[in-house]
Amino acid sequence: MPSNCHFCHIDNNQIIFQNEHVITIRDGYPVSLGHTLIIPIRHISSIFEATEEEQIALLQALTQAKNELSHYTPDGYNIGINDGEAAGQTVMHLHIHLIPRYTGDCIDPRGGVRWIFPESAVYW
Repeated sequence: MPSNCHFCHIDNNQIIFQNEHVITIRDGYPVSLGHTLIIPIRHISSIFEATEEEQIALLQALTQAKNELSHYTPDGYNIGINDGEAAGQTVMHLHIHLIPRYTGDCIDPRGGVRWIFPESAVYW
């Protein structure tokens, strides 16, 4: 475990869920109520480095996290991975963002993650 990796040294009080491959925590800088991170325990930087077993555990934890967020009654979700510096990854330990979305939380949510390139977002 790299000593400078925040996700390799998470305080146990932050952990919402854990199994042998994955931990789930709330995002420290949430963009919406309930913003959650699904993180492999093994230090890897890319989803493409995850073993099949880790990938399955990540998706199972994603579903578990979504179910746990039901008390916030979100109307939808954005699910994302920033994989590599060019994609905006700033913590080089793989993590999946589960971002609950709520009706009216932005003017027009159409296009979702396509808005990382505003000039290409509107395709309708």
